[in-house]
Amino acid sequence: MNTAILKTLTLAAFAVRTGACGGAEKEKPNILVILADDMGYSDPGCYGGEIQTPNLDRLARDGVRFSRFYNAGRSCPTRASLLTGLYPHQAGVGRMTFDQHLPGYRGTMTHDGVTIAEVLRANGYHTGMIGKWHVAETPLRDDQREWLAHRVYHEEFAPKENYPTRRGFEDFYGTIYGVVDYFDPFSLVSGEEPVREVPDGYYSTVALSDSAVAYIKRYTAADADKPFFMYLSYHSPHWPLHALEEDVKKYEGVYEAGWESIRKARYERMKKLGVFNSHADYLSNRQSTAEWDANPDREWDVRAMAVHAAMVDRMDRGIGQVLKALEEAGELDNTLIIFLSDNGCSPEICQDYSPGENDRPDMTRDGRPMIYPKNKEVMPGPETTYASLGPLWANVANTPFRFWKAKMYEGGICTPAIVHWPAGTRLRAGSVVDAPCHVVDMMATALDVTQSRYPEAYGGNTIIPFEGRSIVPILETGRREGHPAIGFEHFNEKALMSRDGWKIIQPGRNAAWELYDLNTDRTEMHNVATENPERLARMITQYNEWAKRTMVLPAPD
Repeated sequence: MNTAILKTLTLAAFAVRTGACGGAEKEKPNILVILADDMGYSDPGCYGGEIQTPNLDRLARDGVRFSRFYNAGRSCPTRASLLTGLYPHQAGVGRMTFDQHLPGYRGTMTHDGVTIAEVLRANGYHTGMIGKWHVAETPLRDDQREWLAHRVYHEEFAPKENYPTRRGFEDFYGTIYGVVDYFDPFSLVSGEEPVREVPDGYYSTVALSDSAVAYIKRYTAADADKPFFMYLSYHSPHWPLHALEEDVKKYEGVYEAGWESIRKARYERMKKLGVFNSHADYLSNRQSTAEWDANPDREWDVRAMAVHAAMVDRMDRGIGQVLKALEEAGELDNTLIIFLSDNGCSPEICQDYSPGENDRPDMTRDGRPMIYPKNKEVMPGPETTYASLGPLWANVANTPFRFWKAKMYEGGICTPAIVHWPAGTRLRAGSVVDAPCHVVDMMATALDVTQSRYPEAYGGNTIIPFEGRSIVPILETGRREGHPAIGFEHFNEKALMSRDGWKIIQPGRNAAWELYDLNTDRTEMHNVATENPERLARMITQYNEWAKRTMVLPAPD
């Protein structure tokens, strides 16, 4: 076990703090983790985006931004790693939520690890989750098409033993599956009970934000005597492109300039914001040579990106409600808030998927067909359309990086990450730090700031030691002793980063390994594998050792 993390490291310096509004003193902070879904690195204003995110910008202005905070490249592996402090395969979710009968690929969070909620609840915390779960094996039924459209009823969306309420959360409101109709989500659950119908005017992001506010008010009421851990896991802005029309109108005309112009504008703002202070020129090449002026679908693409922006905008407003609730309770300063995205923006063209399968409905509850516009024949936004951004806008959203979700290049695995904790941060407000961190660090950080112990056994199971390292030293000094290496694997996309800032990538099963020096080549434009054969060989050996230890191997065919 990583005993160094279990010690009381720096808590004496901020063990007792007074809330911003003069609230009662607390020895332990609240923890709020906010996770966006498929949001690009440069989408928030504080990372260079033109999307209006005043509340995220506020957290960044008063807190700390990370330029090198990593996820696992896709939704369910990232979530499993974040919750357990293990690498995704160790937690059982090396790929998606289907069981491939290998230790690292069970399709559900196994019980060889514990969640942050399980640990903190045992140490006197309220624990609440709102939003997307997506770490339980999800059954496919003979009547899946009708089930997706709410026209038949089944009690369980996954085995209830793997629901949030069985993994440490005393409260849960959200979805068990991954993809949802924002206006009438499938697999919506309150506690463990399916929500049979939603009211007129329902929109997922609004409902999740309202629920988070309600939880905070309950957890911080005058008679409350416990701190809380909350995991607010938005669906936004994952496809389908569903948004409230009033939000879309804010972005009418914004994206008429096209992919290249928007990307360059984001890059220029990013430079002014100092997101990468040590790099004078870090904009990678575009992943496509397609020219905007030759695009026959400009009107559709303008609308698609406006809907994406509207989805992020509405999420930011919900985060504003949550911050207001914390302020009113006098708990904002004493709450460690961590915001990040589960992976880079998605290049998926969901219009090419088969509707009525898996988690993709083909009709609404009242029988209206949902159109997957293969030829962009209907505009995105309403409930009756299922559309996605595609790779060209995803490349813009992930400025300045190459590639996107599910790739192990920086565009797939590097997330915008903001930490706000006035009671426990010593860095200058608004600082940007480049110390590499990973979602696997969440458990170690929670243990550190709450003075909790990590169990060797839980629920009759022997527990795998956690992998992460606390980020608290970074919040104090901007630095820490980093991981010896951080590894990645997803569907045969492989990568490993060394402590000294070098990275290897194998972009596919039989592809040649590539080597990048992130110290000078932050956006992976110069593969220097040929010039550094000894380093490359050494890092490949290190990757193979990591893969064997963390249950990447044996891997499915």
